[in-house]
Amino acid sequence: MKFYPHLNKFPGKYIISPNKWRKKENEFILKADKIITVSPNFAENIIKKNNIETKKMVVVPNTVRQSFYKDAIYSDIIKEKYSNKFVVLYLGDTNIRRGLLTAIRATEFLSKKIANFKLVIVGQNTTDSILKEETKKLNLESFIDFEGWQDVSLFPSYIVTSNICISPLYRSIQHDVAYANKIFQYMSFGKPILVSNAIAQKEIVERVHSGLVHEEKNKDDFSSKVLELYQNKEKAEELGKNGKLFIENEFSWELTSQALVKLYNEL
Repeated sequence: MKFYPHLNKFPGKYIISPNKWRKKENEFILKADKIITVSPNFAENIIKKNNIETKKMVVVPNTVRQSFYKDAIYSDIIKEKYSNKFVVLYLGDTNIRRGLLTAIRATEFLSKKIANFKLVIVGQNTTDSILKEETKKLNLESFIDFEGWQDVSLFPSYIVTSNICISPLYRSIQHDVAYANKIFQYMSFGKPILVSNAIAQKEIVERVHSGLVHEEKNKDDFSSKVLELYQNKEKAEELGKNGKLFIENEFSWELTSQALVKLYNEL
């Protein structure tokens, strides 16, 4: 909550207290019979902070429904727009903490090394002016597309036209324990992904072998990993296939929601 833009300015800054929310959260956790979290890392964090029993925790990851990739309808307009580009794609909320300044700054180098390079950002936030200002300052307007918020039905079209999909999160208490749903959306279409070393996403990407990991806020490391995937197409394809198999066999909502169904059945 401390990172939300509306809590860092008037009136939210003065009428909403993250400290009070934290105290209430602890109170409710201790009163609860069962607690649902979105990742094993999150569950472990809650267990340690509140000294509660492991059996109280139910992990229900924020995964993708099979219909997202099985029933997708594709836009010819988006396909044509990026048909001759090497696309690095970001989907979702574009708050500064999501790490897009890293990708923008890396574009200065990558645009000189990769023919027809394009960073495509699909999403929006009140802090977008900072991203656009940085883009303008570095004279990168022709290499970066700010697509704004698009209907989720268009996400598959952007993903299939991309070459690499990214989640360059800045590390924080939240980002270290929770998964960004976008990485599973990317994987479901067999795309190699590049993520920052925020712990939860780093661990799952390395376990599945579905992409590469860069140091948060490090544009040079980000750039080198993009180049590695660009120069080694076989490796990129293999990483993409690993991610797709993982979603199909283990991590779709139809599979991961069983823990939630089981919880309700036992009430």
